[in-house]
Amino acid sequence: MNKFELEQNKAFKLANDLKQGGKARVGVAGAQKVDRREQRKLDQAKGLVSFACKLDEKFVQQLKARTENTESGITEGLAELLVKAELER
Repeated sequence: MNKFELEQNKAFKLANDLKQGGKARVGVAGAQKVDRREQRKLDQAKGLVSFACKLDEKFVQQLKARTENTESGITEGLAELLVKAELER
């Protein structure tokens, strides 16, 4: 792999992180990124289960805005809203 391909690969990773809303490689100094395997183990230890669903785009934008300045992230923000909704029911 030549230097151009390496730089191109870095650019693709950066663009993907920005699309995903990730802060792992961008802007967070000293933050250690946990690899997927380790993250899966941490999630399993917490009792978390992967659950895919489709949400309205406006709701997702509101959720992102709500959790933007918190360290918890979208997953925890959504879980908090679901628990709150269940308690109010």
